[in-house]
Amino acid sequence: MKKSSVKTINLSKSYNGVQVLKDICIDLPQSGIFGILGKNGAGKTTLLAMLMGLITPSEGDIFIFEKSLNEYKYEILKFMNFQSPYVELPKKMTVFQNLVFYARLYNVESYNLKISKLSSDLKIKDLLEKNYGNLSSGQKTRVNLCKALLNNPKLLLLDEPTASLDVITSEFIREYILKFQKKNKSTILITSHDLVEIEKMCSYLIILDKGKISYKGNLKNLMKTNNNSSLLDLFLKNDK
Repeated sequence: MKKSSVKTINLSKSYNGVQVLKDICIDLPQSGIFGILGKNGAGKTTLLAMLMGLITPSEGDIFIFEKSLNEYKYEILKFMNFQSPYVELPKKMTVFQNLVFYARLYNVESYNLKISKLSSDLKIKDLLEKNYGNLSSGQKTRVNLCKALLNNPKLLLLDEPTASLDVITSEFIREYILKFQKKNKSTILITSHDLVEIEKMCSYLIILDKGKISYKGNLKNLMKTNNNSSLLDLFLKNDK
């Protein structure tokens, strides 16, 4: 039996009496790419933020690699990382200064070499001396991903990893993430509005609807039981 990478038990979150997530129960095996889909306001970003320890749940428990996030938070965070267009880096620091700061935070060895390699791979070397606050949305997306990969995370949480990117760059980033996962055997959770992206990258799918799980399971099985429909067709069908 495969060990668990992410497990939540009756996870819920409310803000000022408004419930954003309710009774979220997931149990994901180690290694693989898992997709989280849902409309705006479904709770996708809130779920990732809770898994990263950025937001405290109102109820429920979170286990990362079979350890309680509540009890072992700082130990667990050493081998996790997170990227989101809604969480920006310090704007007045250069890209390089930001990457050095986070590399030191994660105790990355030979971090200058690591930054050089990743910035070259992700085609952001020309951005290193620019202030983060002066970058375009697409440039920030690539820099944020670079930051998220600095510590070779065992668990990588990606919130809209291709947000604001053009078609060619989006495909490049998707391929890079796939290669990273294959090489490192990491567990990656991805939220996306791009249904084609989820189909290409993920083997397992969680669908959130108004803060609750409406589906969780194998992506191929979902399509097979719906006459091999695409995710787009399924969403359009359920939205009627």
